[in-house]
Amino acid sequence: MPKPIVILGSGGHASVLAEILLNEGREIVAVVSPEPINESSPLKGLSHLTSDDSLLEAYSFDEVELVNGIGLIPGNDIHYSLFNYFLSRRYRFASVISPHAIISRSAKIAESVQIMHGVVIQTNAIIGVNSLINSGAIVEHDCLIGPHNHIAPNATLSGGVVTGDRVHIGTGANVIQSIKIGHQAIVGAGCTVIRNIEERQVIVPARNRILR
Repeated sequence: MPKPIVILGSGGHASVLAEILLNEGREIVAVVSPEPINESSPLKGLSHLTSDDSLLEAYSFDEVELVNGIGLIPGNDIHYSLFNYFLSRRYRFASVISPHAIISRSAKIAESVQIMHGVVIQTNAIIGVNSLINSGAIVEHDCLIGPHNHIAPNATLSGGVVTGDRVHIGTGANVIQSIKIGHQAIVGAGCTVIRNIEERQVIVPARNRILR
């Protein structure tokens, strides 16, 4: 039987995840956030823990599963840091997969992955641990998505794209087939990527300029 859920964060991304989980009948017992919970949030009314330490005190690693509700924003490592912090303390992160996503039977989905509404993941694609495939994104056949990636809403990755660790593909970006994107690279919203991207490079739509 699935364990109760504790959600880290109380913002918009956490709310979307909460709705998916509640619609599936999962039990959410608490939310961890230093900020007040919005009155309109589906998290309102849950036990509100205000710090990571309060979570450690309230629930042991074998009582609950965690869901990382912190959004993945370029240059902000909170999502990644929280994952490693609680993993080192033996907590497990649950995957959240929308019933409105289309996922090939041959695709391989690692643990702790979040796949949102309207996503399409095609044949033989691989999604790495703790990655977020956001609303309406398309991951075509034979893509290899590394760990801790964020494929933002409506991004499209053509067949055979390979990404490294902690890559961000921005909203509405398009990556043509067989492109390789290095660790911690950022592809800006609306980019069309037609060549490989090196580690830590930042690409913006205007001429795909390298910012760093």
